[in-house]
Amino acid sequence: MNFFELFDLAPSFDLDLSQLTTRYRALQRQYHPDQLQQAQSNSDQAVLAQLQQSAKVNTAYDTLRIAAKRAVYLLELKKQAISLEQSIGDIDFLQSALEVREQLDEVDSPEALEGLRSEINQWIQALSNEFRIDYAEEDWAEARDTCRKLAFMQKILNDIDSAEDQFDDLEDF
Repeated sequence: MNFFELFDLAPSFDLDLSQLTTRYRALQRQYHPDQLQQAQSNSDQAVLAQLQQSAKVNTAYDTLRIAAKRAVYLLELKKQAISLEQSIGDIDFLQSALEVREQLDEVDSPEALEGLRSEINQWIQALSNEFRIDYAEEDWAEARDTCRKLAFMQKILNDIDSAEDQFDDLEDF
């Protein structure tokens, strides 16, 4: 059973994230290990199976809720394995990404960070649109390249989250 089937969703880049979250919560209630502990007579094997299913639900949810991971997973389902470590050949993208990375290094306020987050979200939206086209046309080379770009931008978004946490820590201090 693939991750889409687990959540009773059609394999697609476009997902209703609220539906995904609702289904995730229902599955977690069903498979959470605490559910087994409430029943008295459970074998170690049943507990292990419950733990494995709960872990699979968590992994599937984490994969499907993030556009970059979902794109990679869709390509894997189409037998189009991707190496995210392979370099991106688009020089213009790399130059722009380097500039964004420098902006992140120079951010000095939560407001500036929020502006950068907005910019990155726009990049992710544009790259998502590009991936939809590549995927629909089965242009696997372009789809893999777009996945690498999405993963790169997702990494910057994660770094923005970390920087935001640092600003929050400074405010709390």
